[in-house]
Amino acid sequence: MRFIFKTDYGQDVRLAKHGGHVFWYALLLAALALAPLVAPEYWLAQITFVLIYAVAGLGLMLVAGFTGQFSIGHAAFLGMGAYTHAILNNLGVPFPLALTIAAALSAAMGVVIGVPALRVKGIYLGMATLSFGFIVQEAFTRWNSVTGGNKGLHVKPPQLFGWELESAEGFYYLCLVLTVLCTLGVLNLLRSPTGRAFVAIRDSEVSAQSMGIHLARYKTISFALSAAITGVAGALYAHKLQFISPDQFGLLQSIELLLLIVVGGLGSVHGAFLGAIFLISMPQLIVLLKDYLPAPIGMAPGLQGVVFGVVLIAFVLFEPMGIYGRWLKVRTYLQIFPFYRKGMFKRQKSFQKSDRLS
Repeated sequence: MRFIFKTDYGQDVRLAKHGGHVFWYALLLAALALAPLVAPEYWLAQITFVLIYAVAGLGLMLVAGFTGQFSIGHAAFLGMGAYTHAILNNLGVPFPLALTIAAALSAAMGVVIGVPALRVKGIYLGMATLSFGFIVQEAFTRWNSVTGGNKGLHVKPPQLFGWELESAEGFYYLCLVLTVLCTLGVLNLLRSPTGRAFVAIRDSEVSAQSMGIHLARYKTISFALSAAITGVAGALYAHKLQFISPDQFGLLQSIELLLLIVVGGLGSVHGAFLGAIFLISMPQLIVLLKDYLPAPIGMAPGLQGVVFGVVLIAFVLFEPMGIYGRWLKVRTYLQIFPFYRKGMFKRQKSFQKSDRLS
């Protein structure tokens, strides 16, 4: 069992807590870098989708997992990034500039929804973000001259410094680099005073305000940064599909993103990646299991939605910390074996938060 004795503040905020972190994450990064050399084209496409959804999960995790703000309309930010980048890319705007503009417009949209939503929280904030998502989707549908409406919009391959990324391998490396940059950005943000303010707001708004944290300012910043990261994921999503339409950014997409962070592990950067793996792999598993199910069940059109719903309910009831929370329990069990005690990982009683008494 590893014990880490911290002797200074710099050691506490260090990204890699010990040598094991450096070794395993370097090994993972090397494996991802070598994936195009050994993985078939189909599996490379699946890994690319995992990276894209992981970036979107990081965006939603920032506002929901680390700031504690309930959002059911994050597909709107994904769509804004996708459409903005697709339109600029089709006009010949360089990829880095188009990506920056897409992230900036998504962040501006995050501010637009973040400021009015400051007066509500909980389920009411979820309803506000859900309504906002419907409005944005309707705008994508009605603005035919720009978005193409229900006919959709074809997306040209991205061009990076005169190099057209038409191959699956080239686009995979682009997604990998942007995923690493977004992950490092979120990790460094959480180490900063701004990130610590987000976590304080999540834990208790009354306590955070008593410490001098400006709730309105930091909530707005959280929505803006979350929308910007999700907009980057939307840009990559548009290029991967090479065709986008308004129905791809509706309520179902928002629920899938919410499912991603809940199943992966709310309040954890690891949870965004584990949730993305779950979201991409689960439909493949359902297809494989259809042959072993009775015909009326296996051929039912809503089977995937039912399975997702059952999984979400199961995690909320039995493992609210998600896959990453379960892994932490298993790791702790293995580290202290055989000196564990019965009921060590039993869910503790939850007490009413102080901000609910006001």
